[in-house]
Amino acid sequence: MASILIKGGTVVDGTGAKAFPADVRVRDKIIAEVAPGLEPQNGERVIDAAGCYVTPGFIESHTHFDATMWWQPDLDPMPGYGATTIVMGNCGFTAAPVSDDPEVRMEMIKIFSFFEDIPEGPFVQNLPWDWRKWSEYMKSVTSRLKVPANYSGFTGHLAIRLAVMGMDAWTRVATPEEIKAMADHLEDALEAGAIGLSSNLLDHDGQDRPVPTQIADDAEFAALIEVLERYPGRSMQVIVDTFMRMTAPASVERLVRLLEGKRVRVQIAGAIPTLEFQKPALEIMKPLVEKAQAEGYDIWPGYSHVSPTNTLSLTRSLIFAQSNDYVWHEVVLAETEEEKLKLLKDPDWRARARESWDTKTWPHAPMSNPHRLHLRNSDNGMGPINLTLKEHADSLGLHPSDAMAEWIIANGVRSTVHMAPFPKMEDLTVELLKHPQTVGNISDAPAHGQMFCGGGENILLLTKYCRDEGQVTIEEAIHVMTGKLAQHFNFTDRGEIKPGKRADIAVFDLKEIERREEYKRFDVPTGDFGVTWRYTRDAAPMRLTMVNGMPTFYEGRFTGAMPGEFITPAAPAAAELAVAAE
Repeated sequence: MASILIKGGTVVDGTGAKAFPADVRVRDKIIAEVAPGLEPQNGERVIDAAGCYVTPGFIESHTHFDATMWWQPDLDPMPGYGATTIVMGNCGFTAAPVSDDPEVRMEMIKIFSFFEDIPEGPFVQNLPWDWRKWSEYMKSVTSRLKVPANYSGFTGHLAIRLAVMGMDAWTRVATPEEIKAMADHLEDALEAGAIGLSSNLLDHDGQDRPVPTQIADDAEFAALIEVLERYPGRSMQVIVDTFMRMTAPASVERLVRLLEGKRVRVQIAGAIPTLEFQKPALEIMKPLVEKAQAEGYDIWPGYSHVSPTNTLSLTRSLIFAQSNDYVWHEVVLAETEEEKLKLLKDPDWRARARESWDTKTWPHAPMSNPHRLHLRNSDNGMGPINLTLKEHADSLGLHPSDAMAEWIIANGVRSTVHMAPFPKMEDLTVELLKHPQTVGNISDAPAHGQMFCGGGENILLLTKYCRDEGQVTIEEAIHVMTGKLAQHFNFTDRGEIKPGKRADIAVFDLKEIERREEYKRFDVPTGDFGVTWRYTRDAAPMRLTMVNGMPTFYEGRFTGAMPGEFITPAAPAAAELAVAAE
């Protein structure tokens, strides 16, 4: 590989240290030199970084590219937003391990598809399914796929449970023999380089069933934690519920009990809730987490700096079910447009739908807040658009549920209604950004492609929080996205601008980058020779995104280069383990 000299920029090295002017020389995938006044050598390529920051490439700490990368290997729009490493396998949902039984394998696809709003068709048609174990899955990925970012991943507890127990995973605790088989699956994944185990104590499916990992008893969790402890540098991720049924306090207390005496790092996503409606949960959760950290538990709350928004779609959406509205969810489940329209027009269904909105949905759910629901996306242009559902309902003298049904009938069942972002506790978000033991830069990309666009959300750390509002410094923002995450996941060879580190680099002008507006792109295969749409956005843009010494985004465009590699965590040094043990 030819060497590259990035010249004239200001280096923010990813450690949190103060920025400094320096040139950066890259050679053979590695940062070779960092110093001011470096001169080109042997005709090496020079990239002008005047007026720009030169930083480590951004680590996306929470993504769902496990399956999507098979039909969207360019990872759009990640290269244009400086992403150089993606962490997959979150929330317990992974494409491996899988059962030999096709029905059970399809069940895992359905679970992943439902909760992450990813079509089932390409799961079935675009993935080769030449694996059963996680190690075989990763072997297939590394041999068959080329992508523009490095990737690493958890193995999912949901996938493990279904692979071992089949459909019984939904209904009962595991036997000792089954627990041993699950531990073997986890061991296989860790031996193959998985960063750990992800589990799920949050979700209920479209039939209001708790996902199989919520059925797991303490013996099952304890056995999996015991395997993790044998692999220093690996970790566990668990998502808990401070959003719907508010079971998180009991979940965290349970995890702390199971972790007693164990040297296992655990990321708890949602442990410190940041939305205004979650204040009652925060008053319970924050002391719980802080107490556990003070007692030496290696617990890292995971949080998002972006307030979630929702798109209510009748073609594909988990929002109704996740809002405890299983009547409108019946329309989502209806297979044809004619069946959907028949339900929307049915008086009995209308009555049940009104009752559901009035008595069943969560107080913070979209259906309970018609003043925050925007009629924005008409499929046929009939309208009206650009007004709230409440305004439309008042103008018609109808219940909001009836008004939305009438609007969908008039505008087509492919039309969508959009909810404004949830009000957020910004001071708490900044506190979490600055806390040394938290996991940030969570985006969920590329899940929920027709609900919101996770790709590009990282840039708000640099624009909103740093440049526009000054709540964090550029050094703090970059540390959150790079060195801090590299430390958390034990990616010891990257995350810093330093000689000897991997040449994963982002170069950008802080004045010109933005999180661009989302728009529809029709490039998602449906599995039946058709395509559907997803949201994406134009590049921020970066002046340069470099992965393993190769530009993946340069001069305003994706270069087409696919230098991404599978990366595994390093084991902590013996000295670090000794300190942790104390």
